[in-house]
Amino acid sequence: MSKITAVQARRVWDSRGRPTVEVEVTLACGAHGRAIAPSGVSRGSHEVVELRDGTPILAGLDVQQALSGIEREIRPLLIGQDAREQEIIDRKMVDLDGTTNKSRLGGNAIVATSMAVLHAAATSAGLPLWQYLAGENSATLPLAQIQIFGGGAHAGRRIDIQDLMVIAIGSRSFQESLVMTAEVYRCAGELMRNRGLLAGVADEGGWWPMFDNNEQALDTLVCAIETAGYVPGVEVAIALDVAASELRSNNMYHLTLDAIELDTDGMCEQLARWIERYPIASIEDPLAEDDEAGWIAFTRAFGSRIQIVGDDYLVTDAVRIRGAAAKGACNSVLIKPNQTGTITETRAAIASAKLAGLSTIVSARSGDSEDTTIVHLATGLDAGQLKVGAFARSERMAKWNECVRIETDSAKAPRFAGAGVLAGYRLT
Repeated sequence: MSKITAVQARRVWDSRGRPTVEVEVTLACGAHGRAIAPSGVSRGSHEVVELRDGTPILAGLDVQQALSGIEREIRPLLIGQDAREQEIIDRKMVDLDGTTNKSRLGGNAIVATSMAVLHAAATSAGLPLWQYLAGENSATLPLAQIQIFGGGAHAGRRIDIQDLMVIAIGSRSFQESLVMTAEVYRCAGELMRNRGLLAGVADEGGWWPMFDNNEQALDTLVCAIETAGYVPGVEVAIALDVAASELRSNNMYHLTLDAIELDTDGMCEQLARWIERYPIASIEDPLAEDDEAGWIAFTRAFGSRIQIVGDDYLVTDAVRIRGAAAKGACNSVLIKPNQTGTITETRAAIASAKLAGLSTIVSARSGDSEDTTIVHLATGLDAGQLKVGAFARSERMAKWNECVRIETDSAKAPRFAGAGVLAGYRLT
């Protein structure tokens, strides 16, 4: 009764109004599963490749080739397969594609199909997706990293730092963490508005600021935390996504807003000054993806004080994660299903990170949708942390609200992870 009887692909639209792939899988028992592929704008060079048409329509971003591949090749492959056999199905799709980066059929086509199969299997089992994923293992509601200011590629490079986020480290439940974040987000907007520095919202819903330098952004975020009535570093901490690969060229890091150019040592020293001055608990991609020596040096210096997260550097790849862990190049891994292309490979990445003692953060993309699969992955696979974007825009709030439903509606609601899942960080 859990065999696949139908696979339907359609073009839908992401949060930037760009086309993307949705797949719906139907089983013999009548169960359905549906999922939408997200899309990132700040991308690691080792990520799987989205298949886009490259034609004049929709600036070359249409997905008709990806949809055609699902209908002509993936659908016949999956009909009759047991949806509970996720690993077998994912392997068949990877082998069918035949490339090392899923470029023939498209990572967007494969990940949407893989997630849809997972949803269908959970529905057929009569279980919430997070519970189906957890099985007999433990599950936790994740600690959230939530964007307050957007920068970098998410905000026309108005500031160099891509994400300035908060973590409600003093919260005792997921709902309480959202209340705390909502207060900080509101206060940040009011501060910006009163100072004449507000230019709207960025790709992921964070305030789009008009700061003069990067430290002004950090100072304002601390001020917003205090204005909301919280103690920085004790109740609410800061998390940064530097997205340093976007800042590096000719082996130098260019902080345009600060009008400075830094080598690897200089970049590490700049980040060190911020760590000393501000209540920073986590920094993602502090160095560029190809600056491995810098990663190792930075983690050796600060890995016992803060969480150092590999994103572009590791691209949700189990092999790269194991290699980085062996070299001591980070203490945390960002997990994005569409970076690797299948649920099976995503699970392998999380497992590899945990085995190596690294923390894990499941993440959305800047081009996202109402799809809430990552919430269930973070919860059911006991990832510990979740990064979705800001506390605004419905594609973001759909995910935060799904966490609330899991916490309040589940007969066996998982516990809240809390601040203990942050690698390296201790309350200041």
